[in-house]
Amino acid sequence: MAIQEKYIEYSVGDKTHEAFLAWDDDHSGPRPGVMVGHAWGGRSEFEEDKARWLARQGYAGLAIDMYGKGIRGSSPEENSALMAPLLEDRGELQARMTASLELLRSLDPVDASRCASMGYCFGGLCALDLARIGSDIAGVISIHGLFTPPGNTGDVTISAKVLCLHGYDDPMADPDSMLALAKELSDAGADWQVHAYGGTLHAFTNPQANNPDMGTVYHPLADARSTVAIANFLQELFAA
Repeated sequence: MAIQEKYIEYSVGDKTHEAFLAWDDDHSGPRPGVMVGHAWGGRSEFEEDKARWLARQGYAGLAIDMYGKGIRGSSPEENSALMAPLLEDRGELQARMTASLELLRSLDPVDASRCASMGYCFGGLCALDLARIGSDIAGVISIHGLFTPPGNTGDVTISAKVLCLHGYDDPMADPDSMLALAKELSDAGADWQVHAYGGTLHAFTNPQANNPDMGTVYHPLADARSTVAIANFLQELFAA
């Protein structure tokens, strides 16, 4: 197995973004492509490691960039300031996700007809929005994602399968928002699942998360369970 990596610049409007691609060049021919959306601080080694993990599973993993090349936050205040404009302008968020999907489909290692998107925290909301706008994509996965509806997709039918991996005690997506999401997805005709992990807060897959006051705490068992769920879901999407 030989995992290859490279950074790829792409444009969204007049802005340059930079994604990270990982794939196994021992695999012959195009393979399914999976985007990895980042948390509120911007694309980091965490998301790039997830792209590498996807490559080891036989996919092409693309860690995308929602903010622009080199734009990263280094504190909760900076992270919030980066994320807030896209939460307020979901059309722009959706345009950036669509551009990232177009990039994924254009890449040589990727079978353009077999693509999915997953994301962590803010990236989970981004993945959900890709499904919400009716994108022709096999499936999306939200991992401790935000559930806030976009407000511009009320009449859209969701064709993508949806998986949400959720800490039941996540203060950023409480049980009421989970139930509202379930209704939203059902009303849109989606094939959806929510796996809610008890005693689990936000950012449960991130070993660096250790802030109970903010509600962000790593949970090794929920992390392990969610990894199995991701693998099973992708296998279901792309079983030949």
